[in-house]
Order: sequence, then structure tokens, then C-alpha cells
Amino acid sequence: MTDPQSFPSPEVQTAWSGRFAEPVSDLVKRYTASVFFDQRMWRQDIRGSLAHARMLARQGIIAAADLAAIERGMATIVGEIEGGTFNWNLDDEDVHLNIEKRLTALVGDAGKRLHTGRSRNDQVATDIRLWLRDTIDVIDPLLRNLQEALLTAAETQADTPMPGFTHLQVAQPVTFGHHLLAYVEMLGRDRGRFADCRVRLNRLPLGAAALAGTTFPIDREFVARELGFDGICENSLDAVSDRDFAIEFCSAGALAMTHLSRFSEELILWMSPRVGFIDLADRFCTGSSIMPQKKNPDVPELARGKTGRVFGHLMGLLTLMKGQPLAYNKDNQEDKEPLFDTADTLVDSLRIFADMVPGIRVKPEAMAAALRQGHATATDLADYLVKKGLPFRDAHEAVARAVRACEDKACDLADLPLAELRAFSALIGEDVFAVLTVAGSLAARDHVGGTAPSQVRAAIDRARKHL
Repeated sequence: MTDPQSFPSPEVQTAWSGRFAEPVSDLVKRYTASVFFDQRMWRQDIRGSLAHARMLARQGIIAAADLAAIERGMATIVGEIEGGTFNWNLDDEDVHLNIEKRLTALVGDAGKRLHTGRSRNDQVATDIRLWLRDTIDVIDPLLRNLQEALLTAAETQADTPMPGFTHLQVAQPVTFGHHLLAYVEMLGRDRGRFADCRVRLNRLPLGAAALAGTTFPIDREFVARELGFDGICENSLDAVSDRDFAIEFCSAGALAMTHLSRFSEELILWMSPRVGFIDLADRFCTGSSIMPQKKNPDVPELARGKTGRVFGHLMGLLTLMKGQPLAYNKDNQEDKEPLFDTADTLVDSLRIFADMVPGIRVKPEAMAAALRQGHATATDLADYLVKKGLPFRDAHEAVARAVRACEDKACDLADLPLAELRAFSALIGEDVFAVLTVAGSLAARDHVGGTAPSQVRAAIDRARKHL
């Protein structure tokens, strides 16, 4: 017979300790506990538990008095957590057992009955989905706020010409407003991805219990309605074991951070004195400990760096899931820290970017000077020749020779006299100089999606209606 003294004492008993002949070591407690990072889901845990308790009472599985006691105890716990007096205990492993243990201390046996018909497996899956749903509902307006900041800046700069680049070489003139609208489009797709993710995660796992369902006459649809889910997870094995919704969230987060990182890269380049297109407000920059002249774009640099960390979280979750057999495995405890950090990083980045964009000071003279350096209207000259009847490939060749001549003379296409331009094609007439201006180039691209200032303003109007 086993010595009763080998069992854990009542003070340190866990929810499962009756099966074991010795307590968990302190090292294992620290290694396996999640309470110090999953406690942020306490609101969702209590919300899910209350919905579960109401269902149990409604089905006659627990008494109405038990439900009343559970609701009363949970109200006390909410007050304690919000007031900072709740004692989070490593011995109780996670947010779920910490709350359940405190509830039992407050209301006795009613607290012990709360876990009837469920497992921590379906409980945590429910909590994560609730938490992610709440988080997406925070992220969407933040994405919208950044879109609005970009739209306001784009409207101010709808007529400001700058070089458009391919391969980081001057390509064609665009307006700065048009350039900013590209990021409005990207963020709009990000919002769509998070909305799609929200639809797929908004299914209730609770009721799947450990993996096979429960023998109690539960009403899962009632709980789904109570918690605002669109429906229930149809398969109990899948409900407790997959984290594809978390991976999808991190994927959407990684793409959103990719867009912020691309914008950051441009801000960093544009702010460099060698480019000098913009300046950022001082509050988003830092100086140097040794070089007194420095003004470093730390916020965009950090956003660019933090993007790599978010990518790592996505890869980590994919790797976490790839080798797991059905159903739940302890591996899944490792889903929360990367998930939480992805959300925190994106939320903080979106907030700071929405504040930073209005403080961007544009330097139009530097943008105009850069346009004079890269033969940005060369394509306009080729289009001019095509409209005169020359096949495009021949027009391309003629303009390429003209550009080479300009390189030799260190001048722009518009600086060549008419006689020299006609040496490349007899179709060139005096009207060519209107084509070779930046303003003419911009105005000529007067179609939906084009960079003409009138089209930029029309795009801003459409975007605001969509927002």
C-alpha cells in the first residue's frame, strides 16, 4: 500500500494531483506553468466560465443556487483582479486553475461544480478564441486610424511631385499623395485579412471537453449565443487540438507588419540627408551619445526590426503544430507567448504610426531636384512618339539613345534643343516640351489608379467613403 504521506498535502494539491504519488518539483512547476503570461486572458476565462455555468444551470446539471454562488464569486474575483489584489499562484499553473481555486475558496462546492462537462482543453481553446476576437476588434480601428492619417497627408500632398522608383532607380514622376495612397490600399487588405480571420475563429470549442465530448446533456448552441460565437466547432478532436486560427492571426499580423516595415524603410531612406525628401517630428527620433548632429529615425527602424520578430512568431507557431497528432498536446501551451507578442507589437506599432504620419514634413524642393536627375519623363517621350505613329519598340530605342546623349551632356531630356531631339526621330515637334515637363507627365496619367492629382483626390474621396 502506498504511504499516504507521499501524496501532496491539501495546501498544494492541483486539480489532478490525486493520480500522483509525489508532488511536482519546483523546477517542473516553473517549466510547465503559464500563469504569468496567460493571466491576460482572465476576462475571457471568466466570461466563458459564466456562460458555461448558466448553461449547466439551464440544463439542470447544477442547481440555481450554485449558479448564483458562482456569479457572486466571479464578481468578487473581477474586483480583485482589477484592483490588483488577486494572488496569482505558480502552484496553480495557469489562469484557469488560479481563478477556479479562488472561486472555490469564495463559494465552496459550487466552485468545484463549475468544471462539470468541460476540460481545460476546450476551456483554453475557447479563451484564446475570445481573446483573439477581442484583439481583432482593437486592431481594426487602429488600422483604420492609420489609413485616415495617410489619407489626410495624401490630400495635402496630392500635387507634390516626387520620383517614383523601380529598383531604387528614378522611374517616372508620381505625386507624394499617390505614393501614400499605396499604403492605404495595403492596410485595407490587412483589415480584410483580420476580418476573415475573425469569421473563421468565431466558433465555440467549449463542449468538446478533453477530446471526445461529454456525457452530460449540455447545450453548446446556448453557450455559443451567450458568448457571441457564430456557431460551434463541429468535431471535438479538432476543437481542442488545432491552432490554425492563431497561425492565421499571426500570418495577418506578419503581413501588416510587412507593410509597416516597407513604409519604415522608405521613411528612413527619405530622411537621410543624401535624399532629404522628408523630416520626422523630433518626438519620433533620438540623438547620438557621441555625435551631436545626429537625428536618428528610431521609430521606423524599430518597426523594421520588430517585423522580424513577428515573422519568427509565425514560423514558431507553424513549427509548433506541424508534428502534433490528435488531440490536445502540452506543446500547445507554447502558442500563447508568440500570439500575445504579435498582437502587442502590431497594436503598439499601429498606434505610433498613426501619430507619426501627421508629423511628416515634406521637402518638395528635394523631390523636384531628384526628378531632374533620373530622366523621369523618358517614358512620356516614348509614348509621345507612339501617338505620332511610331511602333513602341522603335520609340523605346529612339528615347534610349536620347537618354544616352543626355548622360554624355549631363543634362535632362527637356534641356536638349529641338534640333537635337529631332535627330532621334523626325516625328518630334515643338509640342514635345509640354510632354517632357513633370506636370505634364503627372496630368497625362488621368485614369482610375493613375497618379494625376485629380485622380489622387478622387481616390482619396473613394477611400474615405469605404472607411
